[in-house]
Amino acid sequence: MKFGQVEDPSKINFTLPKDHSRTKEILSLNKKGLENISIGCAKWNKTDLKGFYPKGTKDELTYYATQFNSIELNATFYGMPTPDQVKTWKEKTPENFKFFPKITNTVSHFRRLIDVTDPVTHFASAVINFDEKLGMAFLQLHDNFKPKDYDRLEKFVKEWPKEVPLAIELRNTEWFTDEEILNTTCELFEAHNITNIIVDTAGRRDMLHMRLTTPNAFIRYVGANAESDYERLDDWLKHLAQWKKDGLQNLYFFVHQNIEKASPLLSAYFIKKMNEEWKTDIHIPQMATESTGTLF
Repeated sequence: MKFGQVEDPSKINFTLPKDHSRTKEILSLNKKGLENISIGCAKWNKTDLKGFYPKGTKDELTYYATQFNSIELNATFYGMPTPDQVKTWKEKTPENFKFFPKITNTVSHFRRLIDVTDPVTHFASAVINFDEKLGMAFLQLHDNFKPKDYDRLEKFVKEWPKEVPLAIELRNTEWFTDEEILNTTCELFEAHNITNIIVDTAGRRDMLHMRLTTPNAFIRYVGANAESDYERLDDWLKHLAQWKKDGLQNLYFFVHQNIEKASPLLSAYFIKKMNEEWKTDIHIPQMATESTGTLF
């Protein structure tokens, strides 16, 4: 994941900002407690996750799902999924596994939310076949999609099929620097139960807006392939503990790296620390070295 990459991560202040004042109010609306924790990577491709798969692994998704409880499914961004493909993916994973499919780029990048009723219908009709394994679909808008096109976003949100839970990632800095625009957009999300994605990446600290619009936290964490990556995860765990106390309902935390092969290592560290501090029992992923096939 190259978005937000910087040449020298040591020059970045990675301190997590304070929450937006609305976040605590949103969390307090949940009276059910913490229901689900999903932690995973962005893809299961062996080429990207070098050293993760034991020698001789024949089906990457099947093995990946023995190590993680979820996947941020970027494959659906590059090609429209079919119901049959979704069912195949679903059948390869265990009972409690969750998929978080990214909406196809036809919708977000090529048509830019214009005249997207048909592709949205096709996408939703396919991913609904994940059934109980559907975590949440998400829309990632291009970084040149600006608030001047708010009307398109509003129409998209209002017409989105409610059967499919949805999160949205805004990338252009103008969404965050104008308080009036941010308030209007977040109020739209709140009214339609849309989760506001938070991105933690070195070169775009403005995307750490810390404003939740539902009691769900959907966080896309991008390591910088630096020692600070682990300290940053420690900080997130502390912050999330407060959100949990305030009423967090679901945590969706996906780990990326500029060099993706390190993503499972960061994920394993994060899960181990969470198990220790939160008394959870999430499986800790293991890495198989390419040379020996042993686990560490």
